[in-house]
Amino acid sequence: MKKRRFGKTGRQVGEVGLGTWQLGAGWGDVSEADALATLRAAWEAGTTLFDTADVYGMGRAETLIGRFLKETPSARGRVCVATKLGRFSPPGWPENFSRAGIRQHTEASLRRLGVDALDLTQLHCVPFAVLKQGEVFAHLRELQSEGKIRAFGVSVESMAEADFCVRTDGVAALQIIFSIFRQKPIATLFEEAKRRQVALLVRLPLASGLLGGKMTKATVFPADDHRNFNRDGARFNVGETFAGLPFETGVELADALKPMVPAGMAMSDFALRWCLDFDAVSTIIPGARNPAQAQANARVSDLAPLSAELHAQLAAFYRERVSARIRGPY
Repeated sequence: MKKRRFGKTGRQVGEVGLGTWQLGAGWGDVSEADALATLRAAWEAGTTLFDTADVYGMGRAETLIGRFLKETPSARGRVCVATKLGRFSPPGWPENFSRAGIRQHTEASLRRLGVDALDLTQLHCVPFAVLKQGEVFAHLRELQSEGKIRAFGVSVESMAEADFCVRTDGVAALQIIFSIFRQKPIATLFEEAKRRQVALLVRLPLASGLLGGKMTKATVFPADDHRNFNRDGARFNVGETFAGLPFETGVELADALKPMVPAGMAMSDFALRWCLDFDAVSTIIPGARNPAQAQANARVSDLAPLSAELHAQLAAFYRERVSARIRGPY
């Protein structure tokens, strides 16, 4: 797999990482055996960044990654684990943003992952007002000075938050929602991130599976899958589910894209390759529920970039048919 520089950390990571939300909860049940097999398959395919969070399965995803690292000595020190904090309860909001809360959650992540220091810890979509107050960054800098974390960043929901955080002292990485259905970061963030050497992690590059091209309006999701219970933002930011698009609208738009997919390329490959064609992107973190999906995602690194003509067509498609239909902070 091709590698890219992970911002100012200087570390090199595989350009296709692995998101592990689905290994914790929120995407239907994934067994422990399947989760571990997926982590192994991703590693064997060249993936060297796992993105997780303390709240994914209330510690389950971190614990599984910790077990994988223990059982796979060759991966220790070579896999960059990017975790997140700020949404775990107890203590919950607003105590999670205090010095004691941040320290408590950091220590818990260290124990679950079985490591001496966190490669990257990210504030997990905390309120913009809290970010602007600045104390959370001071708490992270303190933990960094103590060697508990090697680098810190922020997972954001809006480009206003991204613009603030990219200019904040010490921020090494930003995690953003970016896909063919969500192109705003190209104009508002990419150049500044490159200038400041802030790594960009792209989450939801397949728009919760819409850009896999297999869903229909009749597709049904399990009760515990966020694509069922959060499709209209009932539990958290609607942008985290189907890129903020109404589900039926998203299916229609995905179907309209299918004729643009190059011959011999799966639609999911097409969508992931589009993200990788932007040099501001450090790594994409699509999820995978099984080894085959992890391997397929990793192979996108070997595909040739999409043509300039196709990029222009997709930019026009977004402007004319998608952007005005996105809901939630953006």
